[in-house]
Amino acid sequence: MSDKYPALSEDLAEFIKRQHLFFVATAAKDGRVNLSPKGQESLRVLGPNEILWQNLTGSGNESAAHILDTNRMTIMWCSFEGLPRILRVYGQAQTIHPNHSDWQSCVKHIPAPVGARQYFKLKIDLVQTSCGYAVPLMEYQEDRDILAQWSEKRGEDGVRKYWEEKNTTSIDGFPTGILDQ
Repeated sequence: MSDKYPALSEDLAEFIKRQHLFFVATAAKDGRVNLSPKGQESLRVLGPNEILWQNLTGSGNESAAHILDTNRMTIMWCSFEGLPRILRVYGQAQTIHPNHSDWQSCVKHIPAPVGARQYFKLKIDLVQTSCGYAVPLMEYQEDRDILAQWSEKRGEDGVRKYWEEKNTTSIDGFPTGILDQ
């Protein structure tokens, strides 16, 4: 019930575009595995073996810490509408923080609102599809704007202060690199 591919096909890239939700999984050599839901207009397929996604400010910064330690990342989509399908992409990720030289090239693909914490560029080495027969059918209503309002209210300085207080280490105490540059 599953198939493996070395890269994303045009059909799978189109599938990704239609999804409103994706999940990101990372892990350091030691400590906890992190799995986070993501949404908004925060992900672009750059090519058959490359994905860029923008990470907004949140309560934790696990993915950044894990990528500094072990650059493995898995991204998964489930079809909650239409035909059932699960898609996973596996690969090695790079973190791009606001002071990184590649930040502006990322902004060209996905504009950075107040609260954009970093981009992750994933080099895909394996693509896997599976049936998704057990995934429920659900109807999309709309994206929430609560996080955008929170970030805009605080402004860039307030968001940076939040990073200093809440986003410099993971829950396991690993550095995230957010203020290193």
